[in-house]
Amino acid sequence: MSVSASKSKQSGTPDTFLQGIKDCIPTLIGYMSIGVAAGVVGAASNLNILEIGLLAALVYAGAAQFIICALIAAGSPFFVIVFTTFIVNLRHFLLSMTIAAPFKKYSLLKNIGIGTLVTDETFGVAVNKIVRGETINDKWMNGLNVTAYLCWIISCLIGGIFGKWIADPEVFGLDFALTAMFLALLVLQLETIKKNKLTLYLSLILYVVITMFILCMFVPSYVAIIISTVIVATIGVLKDK
Repeated sequence: MSVSASKSKQSGTPDTFLQGIKDCIPTLIGYMSIGVAAGVVGAASNLNILEIGLLAALVYAGAAQFIICALIAAGSPFFVIVFTTFIVNLRHFLLSMTIAAPFKKYSLLKNIGIGTLVTDETFGVAVNKIVRGETINDKWMNGLNVTAYLCWIISCLIGGIFGKWIADPEVFGLDFALTAMFLALLVLQLETIKKNKLTLYLSLILYVVITMFILCMFVPSYVAIIISTVIVATIGVLKDK
């Protein structure tokens, strides 16, 4: 038996593409609800179904897609939309760096493929698996990522198709879908944290809120999010040691 197979057996779940698909299933309801909401908002911003589909496939980021639609509706210049999207999506560098260790043995091309499809939700699933002491590999991560990616595109297209009948998405609370998803992921992650570290993580959440509140007085909110995340993440690493 190989070392990787032995580790997989000890973890209780195999590190296969199929297992990655299975582990993604609990998050799909969230993907579908947010994806449909993003499609509806896109339609409300006068995007056609092809544009909504390309936005889902090429940008593939709920927060960025909502922001892009809002900026388009507001008539913002192209360079403003691109720059804002870049800043908002910078967090994906942090997400990928956090789970990079198990993938160091793979080629650059494989790592680019994995990192390109990492989202907040797939990151949350991967981190929860790591915290439980289970192993992850490229096959498992690809199963997780590809399932989420396809579900997202299909959901956005469905939202775009039906969105033409919904003039005001906020009436149905669709603008809150992304926030609700993040809150659910936070609760799931807190459940897996050891009690002796719970106080530390809760204090870090408080630090993020305080730091963002202060920074928002001087810089735009999307810049404040990135800066506060980097600052508090650094504090968390130092305290955890």
